[in-house]
Formats: sequence, C-alpha cells, structure tokens
Amino acid sequence: MSYVEMPGANVPIRMWADPKTVEGAAMQQLRNVATLPWIKGLAVMPDVHYGKGATVGSVIAMRGAVCPAAVGVDIGCGMSAVRTSLTAADLPDDLSRLRSKIEQAIPVGRGMHEDPVEPGRFHGMATGGWDDFWGRFDGVAEAVKFRRGRAVTQMGTLGQGNHFVELCIDVSGSVWLMLHSGSRNIGKELADHHIGVARELPHNQGLVDRDLAVFVADTPQMAAYRNDLFWAQEYAKYNRALMMALFKDVVRKEFKKAAPTFEQEISCHHNYVAEERYDGMDLLVTRKGAIRAGSGDYGIIPGSMGTGSYIVKGLGNEASFNSASHGAGRKMSRNAAKKRFSTQDLEEQTRGVECRKDSGVVDEIPGAYKSIDKVIEQQTDLVEVVAKLKQVVCVKG
Repeated sequence: MSYVEMPGANVPIRMWADPKTVEGAAMQQLRNVATLPWIKGLAVMPDVHYGKGATVGSVIAMRGAVCPAAVGVDIGCGMSAVRTSLTAADLPDDLSRLRSKIEQAIPVGRGMHEDPVEPGRFHGMATGGWDDFWGRFDGVAEAVKFRRGRAVTQMGTLGQGNHFVELCIDVSGSVWLMLHSGSRNIGKELADHHIGVARELPHNQGLVDRDLAVFVADTPQMAAYRNDLFWAQEYAKYNRALMMALFKDVVRKEFKKAAPTFEQEISCHHNYVAEERYDGMDLLVTRKGAIRAGSGDYGIIPGSMGTGSYIVKGLGNEASFNSASHGAGRKMSRNAAKKRFSTQDLEEQTRGVECRKDSGVVDEIPGAYKSIDKVIEQQTDLVEVVAKLKQVVCVKG
C-alpha cells in the first residue's frame, strides 16, 4: 500500500491508513499538528489511534522545534528481541514454571529491584558507558533529581500497561525472546516537568491545542529538554538491555542441558526524537508510536498478547520519514475494553499462551487491538517481513 494524502493547514497529511477507519478525535489531532508553524512533514502509520498529547502512530518532522507532549511521558519506549538456538521441541508442555521464573527475575508493575542490578554480572553484556550515563544524571532537571534512587532500582524493570516480556516461536520453530518497555518513572517525571514548562511559554499561547506546546531552537528551555530527552531515551535503551540480560539468564538456567545461545539483539525505540536530514533540512523527527525503518534497519512490530508479532527490515521510504508502525494499535480505549470484555473472553482469546488471565489485564485483550496482519499489509512499501512470531509465554505488568 502507498499512502493517501489528506489536506493539512501547513503540510499535507500522508496516511498509510484508510482515513475512513480513523476515529474522528485522532483525525482532529492530526489536523491540529499540521497547523504548527514549525512543521515540515506529517506521516501517519496504519496503527494510528487517538493518544494523549498527540496521535499514536504519527511521525512529526519539525524544523527548529520539538513538542514534548507529542513525544509523550514514556520517553524512549520501545522493543528488544533476540533469536535463540532453542526450538519449540526444547520447550516443556507446561510453561508456568518458566513464566514464574521470569516474573521473579524482572519486577513488573510498579515493582523495582531491592538493589541495583550490576550489568557486569551477565555473560556477554556490554558494560561500557554505564558510569558516564549515570554521571550525566547530575545534569537533568532539578525538579526530578530526588528520584535518582528510584531510577537506579527501576533499571531493569518492566512497568505496566501494554509493556510485556514474551517467549515466542517463529514459523520455522525457532524460539525468540522479546520485550517491550521504556524509561519507567524517571522518564515520566522528566516529561511531565518539561510539558509544564512548554505550556507556559509565550509563543505557545495561540496554539489550537495546548498539548502541542513546543520548545524552539536556541533557547535555554530547548537545550534543557534536549538534554533530558536524550538522557531518558538512553535510560530506556539500557533498561531494555538489562531486562534482556535478566531474561537470558533465566533461559540459560531453565534450559541448561540445551545450552542456549543467542544471536545479536534487535532493539528499537518507538516513542522518541531523532535528528535527521530530509530535503536538505536538518529536522527533529518525533516518532510517537512509530519505529525508524531506514533501508536495512531491523525493527519489531508487536501485536497483542494473543496474536503474535513481526520482525521487519526497513525499506527506507522517505515519504514516511523512514518510519513504520510500532504495533497493531488499539481500536478501543482501555475503559471500553473493560466494559466490552470479560475474563472468560480473555481466556478464550489467549488460549495456548501462558499468561495472566485475570481482570487486571482485560484491557490488554487481543480484541481491543487492530489486526496485526492487516497493519503489516498496509505498509508493504515501508518494511519487509523477516520473521513472524507467536508468543507462548507472556508476562504483563
């Protein structure tokens, strides 16, 4: 599928989704974004849906400006995956023990480690850069510095909502490890602080939506946000790396006889800002629920907790600012899902998956999400499929 171009105030809205299927509130958000004076392009992914601050599944390219609410509060949220030497034949019939071991190793929800997890204890894990990373915490906003202790002990934890840790099998029978998480509470604290600052700036007072308040180049507010933004994105990357190390450690212990090995990890942000160049212009590209899909870039596009996911390779389509969708995308809100579905529905829709099946995760039921297969079909000019995975264990926060 190629994109459909919709009119916008300052730039056209390029859509890799059928405009007729996009909810009205999301379309209005997109039109609002297109009114920003600094905008140079707007691309919309097939998993598009209404989001807080800005539309989920949107790629916003601006010159000399960035919108903190469009990035969102889970700065650097993204995915990691790795193929193992294990096959489906190596797995036991009962996977409940494996799920329990994963949950013991990786705190979920609001949980955190009792003591900081040292990366040096894990075989093969890169340890360079950690000291420098934590040293730069001294340069973040004063308003969040009191959270350092929590940030340290939450490093290597999952969080809640749609975050997950999964053990999957691809169509060839290979076992994969996959997880989804971001910058935890420290990312939220930094985002909330800067969103509040942006809303009070004079140049933002006439915007059609207060959530679209921006920082502009060559100002102290922009410099402060960029510093904290890029630090939080790095936190999210390290958080996923540490969780994957913990996950591998569990798998090594549980499958000791099989002596599992692991290929190179695939990792990608899908809520973040990148400095990129298009049409001779240096732009700040915000991917709000979208991954980078430059030529040859590997990415991960997950479905819901019962339907499976895709490993993809980018095709480098500049019309989308080298982007692709970040997942299946919700087709109903969490509250709507809780009203529409029961725990019995959850059990039926996650049959064959070792996972929670209680009321606390009904809002994550597969029926609340769009079809991941359809989402992939709508972006064949953005990515090519490398592997299709189906989860057999899913740990939710």
